[in-house]
Amino acid sequence: MKTPRPGADTDFSETQLDSEAVFEGRLLRVRRDRVRLPDGGEATREYILHPGAAMILACPDPDTVILERQFRYPLRRHFIELPAGKIDTGEEALATAQRELREECGYKAREWRHLMTLHPCIAYADERIELFMATGLNAVGSALDEGEFLEVMTLPLAEALDWVREGLITDPKTVTGLFWAEKLRRGDW
Repeated sequence: MKTPRPGADTDFSETQLDSEAVFEGRLLRVRRDRVRLPDGGEATREYILHPGAAMILACPDPDTVILERQFRYPLRRHFIELPAGKIDTGEEALATAQRELREECGYKAREWRHLMTLHPCIAYADERIELFMATGLNAVGSALDEGEFLEVMTLPLAEALDWVREGLITDPKTVTGLFWAEKLRRGDW
């Protein structure tokens, strides 16, 4: 017996009363809104507007994944991640995924499958990440953006999952993508 899906009976929506720009950057914008709460009260909501991203679960074969190691300034350390990149204005998410796989990893893929949409920071950002699986890979050479530095690695899926358990991979979008890969590999999904 399935558990009923939540949300059909009660509406906790908030209504925007006014909004102001707090910061306008090249990548991110920050807003501050005054909202009406479901009980009639008011509150302030601060949040980040993000253009969205595409992430690629690139699999040379069902037991192997392509990962990247790169330095992430906010935490001032290197992270191991699935390839991903920002969706440019007017660009479709699949086109972003195809571009990023080529630029960062040096591959083109014959088959693309959209797996899911992630909302990684729902409390303070509108960011969405479109997760794609890429198979039938063909090496064509990378073309990193200026100022972009990363190491591409091909790793057995089992080892990547060990790295999640060991805390070597902590990026939640990558953890989600690797769990998808595991479920797909086992035929569960």
